[in-house]
Amino acid sequence: MVGKSEPGVVTLREVAEVAGVHPSTVSRALNPATSHRVSKAVVRRISETAERLGYRANLVAASLRTGRSHLIGILVPDIANTVFSPILSGASERLAAEGYLTVVADVPDGGRQLDLARSLVARQVEGLLLAAVTRDDPLVDYCIAQRLPAVLVNRSEARRRLSSVVSDDALGMQLAVDHLMDLGHRAIAQIGGPESTSTGYNRHRGFLAAIAARGLAPEAAPCESAEAYAREAGQAAAHRLLEAHPEITAFVAANDLLALGCYDALKARGLRCPADVSVVGHNDMPLVDLVAPPLTTVRISHREMGWEAADLLLQGMRDPSASTRTLVLAPQLVVRDSTARPRTAARRRGAG
Repeated sequence: MVGKSEPGVVTLREVAEVAGVHPSTVSRALNPATSHRVSKAVVRRISETAERLGYRANLVAASLRTGRSHLIGILVPDIANTVFSPILSGASERLAAEGYLTVVADVPDGGRQLDLARSLVARQVEGLLLAAVTRDDPLVDYCIAQRLPAVLVNRSEARRRLSSVVSDDALGMQLAVDHLMDLGHRAIAQIGGPESTSTGYNRHRGFLAAIAARGLAPEAAPCESAEAYAREAGQAAAHRLLEAHPEITAFVAANDLLALGCYDALKARGLRCPADVSVVGHNDMPLVDLVAPPLTTVRISHREMGWEAADLLLQGMRDPSASTRTLVLAPQLVVRDSTARPRTAARRRGAG
């Protein structure tokens, strides 16, 4: 009978004795990052033995022994925002395949991402995925100074000092504008996101470029930047635009929450979507197909974005000298019921 150092605690050495292999083989077989070095038959036998004996890896002891935690920190700007769920899911899937666990930190509205990053580093995370950075963020300086592997996800940095995975924001705006203009809209307004973020900055410039490409005068396409990517901020921006430009027949919003804020503003003003004003969102976040009317939006592959960002991070951790890369994913337009051909100005005023 195999002896145990502590009652009820199964050690790696005990698994090795029962499975008839060396303890180092058990260690490699049970680690997703090294199991490929062991034959599949042996991995299966060791895994079955470990499960039968009730073996649980002592991650703290392993961390002390190897100096590695196998933890990756992820900073998101609003964990309640359903946009980030598929990003986290894709990243976690890729990291788990290499034996890493994720620690998610929710960055509050007031920032504090640098403090949170330092806290994660104190817990020995081996790398960071950053979805909560501005275009010129001291957190990037910190990661570079600490030589901490980090990748931006759904965000980019003005100086491109870190690798990033983003959506093609210019193409997304072009898809939205082309769709509305093909329907006949000529008074199209944009509700942009905060320009301190890459998505707010790039989608605003993408909107202006798309308008110019279709020959529409800039004064026919008023823009308003929302204070935050929040429904209330979208509502406030939509009210300001409609007050100054009552001729607007369509909104292009920089994300879906801002688009839902447009719905609120239109309802408050006695206007209907899309009968009086069409609305296009951005992201295709979960459940926007269930609102009334279902939202036409620009779909971003957020799960793929998370997976690819995690893969870039793993590559950077293996080779710290690797050059930075920016991976741009193509979005697609999803047409639903929030967009339609514009009504004539006279009929629209009568309905309002």
